[in-house]
Amino acid sequence: MATNSKNREILILALTLLLTGGVLGLGLWYFKLWPGLIQSPIPANQSSGSQSNPVPSFDLGSLDTSLPNPTVLTIDGSVTIVTIVKQLQVGYNFLNPNLPTTYGMPDGRPNGTNAGLKNLIDGKVLMAASSRPLNGSELSAGIVGVPIARDALAVAVGINNPYKGGLTMEQLRLIFLGQITNWSEVGGPNLPIKVINRSRDSGTHSFFQEAVLSGKSFAPDGGNFSTVENDETTPILRALGNDGISYSTVTQIENQKTVRIIPINGMSPTDKALVKNGTYPISRIVYLAVPRKTSAAVKQFVEFALSPSGQQVVKRAGFIPIQ
Repeated sequence: MATNSKNREILILALTLLLTGGVLGLGLWYFKLWPGLIQSPIPANQSSGSQSNPVPSFDLGSLDTSLPNPTVLTIDGSVTIVTIVKQLQVGYNFLNPNLPTTYGMPDGRPNGTNAGLKNLIDGKVLMAASSRPLNGSELSAGIVGVPIARDALAVAVGINNPYKGGLTMEQLRLIFLGQITNWSEVGGPNLPIKVINRSRDSGTHSFFQEAVLSGKSFAPDGGNFSTVENDETTPILRALGNDGISYSTVTQIENQKTVRIIPINGMSPTDKALVKNGTYPISRIVYLAVPRKTSAAVKQFVEFALSPSGQQVVKRAGFIPIQ
């Protein structure tokens, strides 16, 4: 048992080095020598979260893998977890060197959670990365979401924004409902608040609407409220200026020098302990979505994401492992 555990740790280290530009030969040697080690997933049907932030359960054994393996494993979906998916592709390709994988269609750029899930339901791809839970209509279409990581949304303003305070969840809600429109209403200077909302194709947009607005509609576009067309974070951050506010996954914001993360209810999304136990109010879980009837190759990709090596990928991408 101790030897197996040590071998597993060595394998994780080898994969990590590989994914960060390390020794290719070492990684390939370990994958060939111990292929079974990285195919032991963390049981997806066990809740591993705290009681305040439990992990939704799903039994991978319930998947029907009677479909033939594809010639290309096609994936679309979330921009939020693009770093996770692309690094998982690298590891998976060592398990299946003759089965190429793609992420994003048609040009290799992911289309966002909502569009990606639609492409999965329409049969255009075999898997979708999702930054939100699946809704009822998606579940009714025969797809399921398997939790692979924890994440949090960060609310950001430009670094030169004169407002230096935090916000309560209620203040944040009213800003995005269009009912608070001036920074002076939250204790800041007398300046209009410029709200930049994420694309409607974004799962982060949908999650924010549910988690912050309790499902209510965002304020309509017009005046100082705008919704961007493309699901891209960098243009949003550049547009914040000294009066704007927006949101994104914390991993895309926390190391940016041009923006400042606003505490929500006095808490920061950079505190991983608060995110893991669900205390930070805009915490979430991200998923890989697959059809209930699929192929063994697709199931193996999900198993790899849940394996110790796959969860190491999650951690190195800046997210919190699901176990």
